[in-house]
Amino acid sequence: MLSIVVPVYNSEQSLAPLMQRLSEVLPTLADTYEVILVNDGSRDKSWSVIGNLVSQYSFVWGINMMRNYGQHNALLCGIRQAKGDVIVTMDDDLQHPPEEISKLLDKLTEGYDVVYGTPHQEGHGFLRDFASQITKLALQSAMGAETARQVSAFRAFRTIVRQSFATYHVPLVSIDVLLTWGTTRFASVAVREDARILGVSNYTFRKLVTHALNMMTGFSILPLQIASWIGISLALFSVVVLVYVVGRYLLEGTPVPGFSFLASIIGLFSGAQLLALGIIGEYLGRMHLRLQDRPTYVVREELRGTTNSPPG
Repeated sequence: MLSIVVPVYNSEQSLAPLMQRLSEVLPTLADTYEVILVNDGSRDKSWSVIGNLVSQYSFVWGINMMRNYGQHNALLCGIRQAKGDVIVTMDDDLQHPPEEISKLLDKLTEGYDVVYGTPHQEGHGFLRDFASQITKLALQSAMGAETARQVSAFRAFRTIVRQSFATYHVPLVSIDVLLTWGTTRFASVAVREDARILGVSNYTFRKLVTHALNMMTGFSILPLQIASWIGISLALFSVVVLVYVVGRYLLEGTPVPGFSFLASIIGLFSGAQLLALGIIGEYLGRMHLRLQDRPTYVVREELRGTTNSPPG
């Protein structure tokens, strides 16, 4: 069985065309299949559209979240409810062509556990593409450089991988990092990415950068390591300055003049200390949020097609 998980946010215009194309493609890919549409607190009529699609297509399953939790949280909800042996995740804006799903599934049969559909080239504008590169850079410490460069929201993976994060219940979610907890067999395949013709993108430059920073402090100790290396480097630099000051005094009998020199050194060390404290504060904040035991997501209601039944 094949499961398609689609996080939905303010996409009332694109859902019907997406389902139409999926209904034509899915019968050629699997004998049994399901499409799980997770409404992530949309402010438009997306949930009403999902209700109509559930009535129209027997293989559609609608899940309505209590509020907006974020794309990856909505994906995690759908992934945990999926009943297929293979799960495919894709966006709701038609930029991931359903006709390209077969490429991901074919690559998966070569022995991989996770396959990303990587577009031939980024086409979202300079700021959006730049933010995407920052996100992939943040993923490198957890996934490895080569894998992180191929990451996209269009992915297929074996459902068994989700067992590695079955007990994960933290508000901060990165599906790509969680997948690394269960396997190292990653691959990618080049796919077509269509231009968005309906609605507007919900991912801004600011949101992508924030997501990257959250991943760096939530799933990696890289920032702490950077702070440590900055501290070590500045300590070595201070030794060099001390040798210079003492050496000049011993050789020339005069101290190093200049208040600006002293002030710049003090400012440099103060900045490094504040940077380290800020990074430590971010990690303490993550620990504080985790101790609050906030839910990853809360489901308000579900709508199931006639071929979907509650999981046993």
